[in-house]
Amino acid sequence: MSVLDDLPAGVVGIDTQMGGLPEVTAGYLVRGERPALVETGPALVAGVVARGLAAAGVGPGDLAWIVLSHIHLDHAGGVGDLVRTFPNATVVVHPVGARHLVDPERLLASSARVYGPQQMATVYGGITPVEAGRIHAAEDGEVIDLGGARLELLHAPGHAKHHLAVFEPDLGALFTGDAVGVVLPSVGVLRPATPPPDFDRDLAVGSLRRFAERSPRHLVLTHFGPVGPPAERLAEAEERLLRWCETAEAAARAHGDGVEVEQIAAALRDRFEPEEGYEQGDPDRFELLNNYRSNAAGLLRWIHTH
Repeated sequence: MSVLDDLPAGVVGIDTQMGGLPEVTAGYLVRGERPALVETGPALVAGVVARGLAAAGVGPGDLAWIVLSHIHLDHAGGVGDLVRTFPNATVVVHPVGARHLVDPERLLASSARVYGPQQMATVYGGITPVEAGRIHAAEDGEVIDLGGARLELLHAPGHAKHHLAVFEPDLGALFTGDAVGVVLPSVGVLRPATPPPDFDRDLAVGSLRRFAERSPRHLVLTHFGPVGPPAERLAEAEERLLRWCETAEAAARAHGDGVEVEQIAAALRDRFEPEEGYEQGDPDRFELLNNYRSNAAGLLRWIHTH
């Protein structure tokens, strides 16, 4: 059994096996006459995703859309490979992210600073450029027709300025990327995702409240799977995010102008590891995906800029 078995009818989850681990990152096939893939995972697992689509009956000429919540490599790194496997697919992305898919040099440089050379080589890989003619920059509130299903594209900044969420109104399924945070099935605890370079608390809270206005029946996270009840999880995401920000701000005040990332990370660990049941949890997956240090780096940058 997998948590992906609990997705609504018409949605197929594909475990990308990112980093060689199950239940870390998923892509989602939304069926229709013109089906869509939401999220690709990193480049190193593009073959896993392609095989998952084939197993779901999607041939090379069938896939019409590849929708990216944002361009971080764990969500979008495989897009350049998959557009070659699926030559009829149009890539849908936030307008701010579109140019970085055509010319990913700055994206790769930023990713290398965040992840380090070892993880870039063993977990993520690079990103193959996508031809500009294959990319559609989605306006806020735009709807794409899959034929028997539709996807509403919602600009949802906070985690990243180029973040969007995807809502299938007939199913009530909201695909949130990283805007809600991370809930690993092995732990069940919601951890905010506040990475550099452009995390913004107020924008993130605004996105969460916009999600709640949609009253989704299914809340679907890239990391990992459907979580519920949706209204309670969205309220929890806001409450926990605000406490993370308060903790980081208190640590910054305590250490003054010379505050460093490790001091913010230590404050987060001290407050939240006991709540997360860290010793009984799944530190390897969290370390790979959403560790305290990367979150602290984003929070410190936010503190310095807001």
